[in-house]
Amino acid sequence: MSVTISKDERHQAILEILQRLGSSSVTELGASLGVAEMTIRRDLETLEGRGVLRRFHGGAKLSAGSSYEPPFGVREHTNVAQKRAIAEAVAGTIEDGETILLDGGSTGIQIAEALADRMVTICPLSLRVAWALNRSTSVTLMLPPGRARPGELSISGPDTTDYLKRHHFDRFLLTASAFSPLEGFTEWNTDDAGVKRAALDSAGEVIACVDSSKFGRVGFVEICGIDVPDLIVVDGGLDETSIEALTASSRRVRLAA
Repeated sequence: MSVTISKDERHQAILEILQRLGSSSVTELGASLGVAEMTIRRDLETLEGRGVLRRFHGGAKLSAGSSYEPPFGVREHTNVAQKRAIAEAVAGTIEDGETILLDGGSTGIQIAEALADRMVTICPLSLRVAWALNRSTSVTLMLPPGRARPGELSISGPDTTDYLKRHHFDRFLLTASAFSPLEGFTEWNTDDAGVKRAALDSAGEVIACVDSSKFGRVGFVEICGIDVPDLIVVDGGLDETSIEALTASSRRVRLAA
C-alpha cells in the first residue's frame, strides 16, 4: 500500500534530494517520491518562487552554488529530522537556571524550540531564534545589540561583540556552516564568524551543534579549531570512518539518535 506524504514533506524531500545530488530531473524526482511529474512541476514552481531553487528545462537545481552556503530558505527545509534530534540531545544537557548564548541558523531555531518550556535565560544571536521563543512563558530573553543581516537575520557588529565581552554565560551553543577535523569549524560570513569567536570567550562551556551534512566541508572564514568545543553533538549520519576521525581530533562527540 502506498503512503501519501503532505506537500510540505514532499517539498522537504525535493530539497534534500537536490542538496545531495546538486540537480535532478522532473522524471527522477517523480520516480523517487512516487508522484506524477505534473505534481513535481508544480512543486518546483512553488519552491522557485521562494528563491530556494532554479528550474531548468526538465529539472531543477539549488539556487546556491557549491562555493556558498545555501540561503536560509533552503536550510530550514533540509535535514529537519537530524536537526531536531540534535536539538533534543542538546536540550537534555541543559539545566534549569542556566544562561545560554544561542547561535543562529536553522539548527539554532530547532534548539530554541526544544528549550521553549525550560526555565533558562537565553541570549539569541539571531532575530529568527528570538522569534522562535516569543511565545515562551518560562524563557528569559536577553537581546544583544547589533545589526541584523538581511535574509539570515543574524545579529553582528562591534556592538554585539562588545556586549559579549561584558557578559559571561554558562554555555554557548555554537552552530556552523561547515566543520572538519583539519579545518575546524568555519562560516561563510565574516561578521557572523567574528561574533561566534567572541561568543567562545563569553561562555564557560561550548557545545557545537552541527548536522552531518556539513562534515568535511570548509567555509570561507575560520571560527575555531575542531578541538575547541567541549562537546560536539552531531546526528547519526556520519559513516564509521568519519566518526573515528572526528572522535580522534575533538574533545568529546555525542551522536544524536
